[in-house]
Amino acid sequence: MIFRQFFDNISSTYTYLISSGKGREALIIDPVLEKIDQYIQLLNQLELKLVKVIDTHIHADHISGLAELRNKTKCITIMGEQAPADVVSMRIKDNDIINIEGIKLTSIYTPGHTDDSYSFLMNERVFTGDTLLIKGTGRTDFQNGNPYEQYNSLFERLLKLPDETFIYPAHDYKGESVSTIGEEKNYNPRLQVSSAQEYANIMNNLKLSNPKLMDIAIPTNKSMGMSINVQKKLNGITYENLINIIEKKECFLIDLREESEILKKPSLNNSINIPYSNLQDYINNNKKSLESKNIIFYCAVGERSALAIQICQSYKLKQINHLIGGINNI
Repeated sequence: MIFRQFFDNISSTYTYLISSGKGREALIIDPVLEKIDQYIQLLNQLELKLVKVIDTHIHADHISGLAELRNKTKCITIMGEQAPADVVSMRIKDNDIINIEGIKLTSIYTPGHTDDSYSFLMNERVFTGDTLLIKGTGRTDFQNGNPYEQYNSLFERLLKLPDETFIYPAHDYKGESVSTIGEEKNYNPRLQVSSAQEYANIMNNLKLSNPKLMDIAIPTNKSMGMSINVQKKLNGITYENLINIIEKKECFLIDLREESEILKKPSLNNSINIPYSNLQDYINNNKKSLESKNIIFYCAVGERSALAIQICQSYKLKQINHLIGGINNI
């Protein structure tokens, strides 16, 4: 397995790159905009295909690299369903499974630092975002933070993982890079409490100044999605247009969502399912037959389908459209 930890000195942010091996699919957690070139350089060196990128929550201290990685690599963007972001390719909920080639992560909803905070468990590792830090915990005084919710996220969710589970947080300010659940139970001063009220008293009296980039980072990180106007320009059509086109001519409907999403909301009638991560392989294997088809892509919110249009254009496919706003908006 390939596992890399990057550190941004300005925001003290940790970013993680994960893959099952050289030449295979990869995933990145909590990217920082200014470090994009470093991530891409390593991806290229290890011949990795970035297919998914996750933000554990809306960050207040740096601008996320989510959108730039999507634009440069055509990867899928992922956040929790509670995130106040305008467009994210995939929204996950508690206990969802995120798959890439040879790797599975389980989402754990851990609100408290913010109301959209998630952690992600991968075998003996847990990526805790800003919920559980090394010998600390994330502040709870903005972005709908709540110390009582964080107490529950810590004591009822994360601290019930095996003691030997490695903790990889989104930040560290003291030069440490990894801990374990057992170490944090024993040595994290904020966890040496006997009740939610005692924990809330600690968190409500920290008197911390706001992050320097907060007024810029939060609104920027909320608006990184591919806008409706951009989706329209990329051969986008409305659902009403789609119905009219289907009635007038034979079309090839392709659902780009993953199986877990389709279980929540079924595909449109007469669709085939090609998960977005497999699209380029599918085109390579079927390019000749696709040239004569009227193709209409759709996904959850229109971001993956818009990216699919860009991919098809690079293959010189011309009879292609996609559903603006995706199936979730029907």
